[in-house]
Amino acid sequence: MDLHKNLLGEPPATHLPDLPEAREALAASADDPAAVAARFPVYSAAWAELAERAFADGDPVAAYAYARTGYHRGLDQLRRAGWKGHGPIPWDHEPNRGFLRSLHMLATAAKDIGETDEAERCATFLRDSSAAAADELEG
Repeated sequence: MDLHKNLLGEPPATHLPDLPEAREALAASADDPAAVAARFPVYSAAWAELAERAFADGDPVAAYAYARTGYHRGLDQLRRAGWKGHGPIPWDHEPNRGFLRSLHMLATAAKDIGETDEAERCATFLRDSSAAAADELEG
């Protein structure tokens, strides 16, 4: 008998709602995710895109700020979707990807600016939420 097994089971997976208008706007304006973030500030994928671009351009502080915004917007949506602070957030559910990408970029940018505790916390949160996302994003 495994004494460490959770007998209550794991909480159900949380699936964020699709935001088709925001998703389509981001796809249509791939050169300007800032306009999408301004028009749809709750859309984590726009913030994740901004964070990824800022980091690639050598600006980890801006990447951190964008990623933190996408992360917090995603947390708000997760809670509204019934998430209780833990449990799976599947990568294969496309609307979850903006939050998971923001979380990954928050860990990445935090590490780059020397905020080690935050980087480790976010990397662990990502892996605990979706091992598939961690594998995909951490490469």
